[in-house]
Amino acid sequence: MTAKVGGLWDSMLGEGRHWWITATSDSHRNWRDGGGDFWPGEYSKTYVKAEKDYADIMESIRNGNVFVTTGDLISELEVKVQEGGKRQPFFARAKGNSATIGETLTLKGNKARDVTVNIRIKDPNAANTHGDTPKVQRVDLIVGEVTGQVEDRSTATNPTTKVVKRFTEQDWKQDGEYIEISYTLEKVDKDSYIRLRGTNTDQLEPETDPRGEDPWQDLWFYSNPVFIKTAK
Repeated sequence: MTAKVGGLWDSMLGEGRHWWITATSDSHRNWRDGGGDFWPGEYSKTYVKAEKDYADIMESIRNGNVFVTTGDLISELEVKVQEGGKRQPFFARAKGNSATIGETLTLKGNKARDVTVNIRIKDPNAANTHGDTPKVQRVDLIVGEVTGQVEDRSTATNPTTKVVKRFTEQDWKQDGEYIEISYTLEKVDKDSYIRLRGTNTDQLEPETDPRGEDPWQDLWFYSNPVFIKTAK
């Protein structure tokens, strides 16, 4: 439901619902003990950008400032979506009109505007629980339109959603363990949202796992969306 572009999750986002995803942590019998489960946080993780304070963590979860990953493919993800085409460094205080994961960027005026998406990802050199050091092979920028509530309540698709850009190593700047990407969406004139995913595989779309597949070789991360609101 999360992996399919234009599927159920995108259908909810297309209605304007702020529906946030988190990673599963359900565990019954660990794989080391002959089962098929992982300990919570051993394989899939939910990252919340917040102070180390219970109330602030819960508030950030409610606000959707969250990304999820498997196999420690990444350990940090920052997204800054801003009006205009000028990139700003992440360590600088945001200038002008911008938004991050879980927020809404409201464009000014009633004309189509360029929107720049700045991305900073930490692909750690440290080994994961399995002893691997997986590398990000591709990052996808996904965009869908927000068209409002649908008449058919059983709708589970959003046909406007698509991958607008696939980034590989040739498209990003490497800064130590960090990957930096910048991309401009030109002449945005519709209510919409952007979200990110990435993988260590060469699959263009996530595929159903065959029985017996090594899960440590098929890793993904997903961000929650940033919404874009245009003037009406």
